[in-house]
Amino acid sequence: MIFEEQKKKQLMKKDLSNEGSWDVKIKSLCKKLNKKKNYYTTSSCAGRVVLLKGEIDKIRDAFLFKSHKKVSFGKIKDALGEIDYDGKVEFKQSSCILHVACKSVEDADELVKKAKLSGWKHSGIMGIGKRIMIELHSTENISFPIISNGKVLVDDNFLKIVIDEANEKLERVWNKIDKLKGLI
Repeated sequence: MIFEEQKKKQLMKKDLSNEGSWDVKIKSLCKKLNKKKNYYTTSSCAGRVVLLKGEIDKIRDAFLFKSHKKVSFGKIKDALGEIDYDGKVEFKQSSCILHVACKSVEDADELVKKAKLSGWKHSGIMGIGKRIMIELHSTENISFPIISNGKVLVDDNFLKIVIDEANEKLERVWNKIDKLKGLI
């Protein structure tokens, strides 16, 4: 009964993410997993594009821009123009990630295999201590410094190419979410 108690407790918790709810693109996958008796989700992200203060340690108000949707050149250009920060700023497009507690190692193995079949290549069992946790993660990422000492480091042509690439990668990520949902 320990797993069932943990699941009930987890699913009753208040969402502590900055958004306060699931990303729209991953919500139906999370709900489907949470309806299964042998799984429950603990955190998720459907992929995003961010402008982030580029420090080694976590810092307060690190996100200068964040979108879980495709972005336009104009939106990023405007966001860059509004940044008043003298340190390094990173442009990041990150992939989907999902943490799932599993009732057994066999359940974990089964879900990891389905995730890998769906293209979530960086997936595996994270731990088998108090609960069996898996991390499902895809590979679509872009990351580079875009501002240093208050100066934008790239020209508009490069920025347009990167934004197109980031949007294409987000589309691939969302297709992988749908594919995994179909295998569950």
